[in-house]
Amino acid sequence: MSHPKELFIGGRWVTPHGGERIDVVNPATEQVIGSVPDADAADVDAAVGAARARFDAGDWSESDLAERIAAVTRIAEAIKPRTEEMVELLVAEMGSPVGGKGGSQVRMLPTLIDYQVRAAQAMSWRDERTGPFSQSEVRYAPVGVVGAVVSWNGPLFLAIQKMVPALLAGCTTVLKPAPDAPLAVQALAECFDAADLPPGVVNVLQGGLPAGEALVAHPGVDLISFTGSTAAGASIGARCAADIRRCVLELGGKSAAVLLDDGDVEKLVGAVLGTTFANNGQVCYALSRVLAPADRYQETVERLGAAVGALRVGDPLDAATEIGPLISARQRDRVLAMVADAVRQGARVVTGGGRPAGLPAGYYVEPTVLADVDNTMTIAQEEVFGPVVCVIPYRDDEEAVAIANDSPYGLGGAVIGADEERARALARRLRTGMVTINGSTTNWAAPFGGFKRSGIGREYGPEGIRTFLEPQSIHQPA
Repeated sequence: MSHPKELFIGGRWVTPHGGERIDVVNPATEQVIGSVPDADAADVDAAVGAARARFDAGDWSESDLAERIAAVTRIAEAIKPRTEEMVELLVAEMGSPVGGKGGSQVRMLPTLIDYQVRAAQAMSWRDERTGPFSQSEVRYAPVGVVGAVVSWNGPLFLAIQKMVPALLAGCTTVLKPAPDAPLAVQALAECFDAADLPPGVVNVLQGGLPAGEALVAHPGVDLISFTGSTAAGASIGARCAADIRRCVLELGGKSAAVLLDDGDVEKLVGAVLGTTFANNGQVCYALSRVLAPADRYQETVERLGAAVGALRVGDPLDAATEIGPLISARQRDRVLAMVADAVRQGARVVTGGGRPAGLPAGYYVEPTVLADVDNTMTIAQEEVFGPVVCVIPYRDDEEAVAIANDSPYGLGGAVIGADEERARALARRLRTGMVTINGSTTNWAAPFGGFKRSGIGREYGPEGIRTFLEPQSIHQPA
């Protein structure tokens, strides 16, 4: 049981303004395993005030890049000895299998920080440009105070994904994790404290929706970086737009994996298992639509059904478990309702489709493959955020592109084909921020983000740091 009582504000652990608390439930057991303070508007104001004062003082925002790199490197060093503790907390509060994303997304944090440092070192932070009338210095200045609001499906990884680039840029920060999975982030806050950053550079607020709304609306915040649902992102974008404040929104997806007629079905299956069923299906870039040639449709359905049906569902603390519970009863019921609705619309359940036998407690959903799906069905248009994949037939490459692009989202995608030039040519036609050829990997050195309703802005690589910078031109007559 973990019941932290304080918030990390201004370099100190402080008693929250109010006395409300948020219970944290283990989704595998449905038992309360801890609680955190529920920050209110006064706590948000204190955290933003601390970040604002430190930024305006200039000792951090105008510091040398080497100083900021040293600071984030200390964060990485503080994380390392606490990695397994943080893995246990994360698995307990969100149900991600310890042998899968529940473990890897924590153990990779120091490596992610290292990649972000390398990106900062490789960037140009100042340019000289000559025009017809003047000589100009273009410098890249930190945007200011950053509010980082992260979702529950990868709270530590998402926090580092936002906070470290912001810190490298010279910004000060306020981090607000989701109330569903706050315990591991509390341990991360202790790592921030141990890294001995200047007071106010990093502030961490536990809290629910009111705290998030107060942070987003706070006039002292210059940029909101949010990962979560498209509906919440739209609301945040509208609130920031009203004040002409910056925002970065990493939102939902309904990504398609296109199997070409010469593609390897085994590679397709590997790509789908690596995304759609990672983290119990709770990933924004899941390849949740499989597009198969009509003459290979049955082969694809059978092979995918067999592989998904063999996935081991169970206790996320068991290293052999591949699928754990969803985050909440609400999410479980939503996923099951979407599957049932798809069947009513004409889809066929190949495997799964319900709650697994032998697990009376926990918010589990069987890993599911749906065939005979038309792209106009709700299940093919809306993000499920659970272990469900749809298989859709197509006639030729033109129709495959049309189906893949017929979505309100545009986050990821994959193309599986033996002729890599043909696969790459088709990938370029997909209206998504990321496409993988013959696999499911991402690249931290390249930008991550989406088109359309999948969001605004990019994370990772130099683009992820430039998100937190404003270009300033200083002109001098030639």
